[in-house]
Amino acid sequence: MYLLHELRKHGFTSRVLEAGDDVGGTWYWNRYPGARCDIATTDYQYTWDPELLDEWQWSEKHAAQPEILRYAQYVAKKHDLYSGIDFKVRVDKAAWNDSTKKWSVHTSTGETITCRHYVMATGCLSVPKEPDIPGTDRFKGNVYVTGRWPHEGVDFTGQRVAVIGTGSSAIQSMPHIAAQAKQLVVFQRTPNFSMPAFNGPQPPDRVARLKADRVAYQAEARMSPTGVPMDMATVSALAVSREEAFAMLEKSWRKGELLQIGATFTDVGINRAANEVVCEFMRSKIHEVVRDPETAETLSPRGHAYGTKRPCMDTNYFEVFNMSHVRLVDIRKKPITSVTETGIDFGDESMEFDSIVYATGFDAMTGAIVNVDITGKDGLTLKKKWENGPLTYLGLTTVGFPNLYMITGPGSPSVLSNMMVSIEQHVEWIRDALIDLRKNGFDTIEPTTQAEEDWRVHCTDCADITLFQDTNSWYMGANVPGKPRVLLPYIGGVGRYRRICTEALERGFLGFELTSPTKHHLNPGPVRLMQPDVEMMLDVMATLELPPIEAMSPAEARGFMDASATMRAPGPDVGEIVDGTFPGAAGDLEYRIYRPAVPGPHPIVVYYHGGGWVLGSHTS
Repeated sequence: MYLLHELRKHGFTSRVLEAGDDVGGTWYWNRYPGARCDIATTDYQYTWDPELLDEWQWSEKHAAQPEILRYAQYVAKKHDLYSGIDFKVRVDKAAWNDSTKKWSVHTSTGETITCRHYVMATGCLSVPKEPDIPGTDRFKGNVYVTGRWPHEGVDFTGQRVAVIGTGSSAIQSMPHIAAQAKQLVVFQRTPNFSMPAFNGPQPPDRVARLKADRVAYQAEARMSPTGVPMDMATVSALAVSREEAFAMLEKSWRKGELLQIGATFTDVGINRAANEVVCEFMRSKIHEVVRDPETAETLSPRGHAYGTKRPCMDTNYFEVFNMSHVRLVDIRKKPITSVTETGIDFGDESMEFDSIVYATGFDAMTGAIVNVDITGKDGLTLKKKWENGPLTYLGLTTVGFPNLYMITGPGSPSVLSNMMVSIEQHVEWIRDALIDLRKNGFDTIEPTTQAEEDWRVHCTDCADITLFQDTNSWYMGANVPGKPRVLLPYIGGVGRYRRICTEALERGFLGFELTSPTKHHLNPGPVRLMQPDVEMMLDVMATLELPPIEAMSPAEARGFMDASATMRAPGPDVGEIVDGTFPGAAGDLEYRIYRPAVPGPHPIVVYYHGGGWVLGSHTS
């Protein structure tokens, strides 16, 4: 919707194709009971129309699906966006014509549309994952998928209901289903961390802060790590006692903000021991609520670090399991063997149900893109190019597919951010790029192979200092059989990502090749980006308004480096340290050998001390 508004505003001809029969995107499709945003409404709203802040008054801190859909409809009507959208139309395939330098877009209505630029604004979580359970087509009762919920709603009164899955949609819908059903059986493979939303009216202090200086508030959001203004942690979870850590986490917990728990300490996302402090706190909260100790333990995640699977926000989710008509089945111990005509076989049991609800997630981030048969230059399909994992430059473009853009695509912050901030940033980048191309008479834009590889390396560098890659999650594509395991979103932060994208444009389309019949512009890169842990340290210095390192005394500089080391990923475990000397031309020279703890063989790295003082020490 925002892109349509901006393209019209700047004189571009555009058409929007929408599979649904109304605006709203995810809030059009996901109508399961309890569907609600996990980002506060003060932050989950458009910023491009300042009047909306006064025109639209949110009823809750965390808005429910119907209200967010009404908001989207209000914006579409206010700006006459409906007239530019073709509803109930899907794109089946798109092909690049290298002779005309245009895309041919083939739709479900049989129409072929020719366009210069093709934007995929298909959503990160818009393709529900089919349940990989034998016999799903045999069940004679009612079948519901949370991602494609009936618009007229569902009444479960008096029914025997099975819910398969315990991700976000299940956690939100289950209290509503339990309130109606005669019997509810929840089939869980992986327990999830969830915290209460403590929902209610918008916090007056947050609203007042936004309205007092809207521009400053929104600028802070855009440059923050997650797209939401919040205080930056300055202490490691390992630098305080367990009691102090739990007290700090309790304060974060009470705020009812999804991102607050993970932001309590500097090292939750990069240090397993620090993360375990948070996990222990979260598990203690589950045991406080769920009366049966065995059920509480089954609901307590132990196989993954906090945040490496999408944490959830709920209203009375864990309380559901105190109800006498609700049963939890751990399918790791009692696997589902088949769906039958009347119910489900699992372990050594068979149960009959009136309705089955599949809350089995989505083919995240790439599913909606590769579901369209996209063919680029030289007959290369996007599905083929991405068969070993998505390759993009900035999460916006990909080599071999000129004039193809992705909104919140793989390699961008997307699902690890406030999506409203990330969507607006991508729209503005595409808008600015199109204006610049038109102004300078270029027809095509395509990233260079060098830039795409540099971006892959940078994304990997960012992922490598975190705990994400140790977990089988939909962030890693692990929930879809056969999907390559790679961290799909960019983990380097919203603000850092925005700076990189802006710099690419300001430096003359760094990492891109632009062409027209009479002109050619190539700015291949390389795109060299600072190591993410070093940049994180410098960001902390800027946030704390510390003087430059070179202006500190040696003691001050060493103290800062020791403190900042707690915010960096730990190095490899050391198995043995050996000190000794060997003869040199001017006498004996001291040496120290670090032997890795893991079995070898290992490469040898030799570091020669250059003399003078250094920021670190031989013990750091």
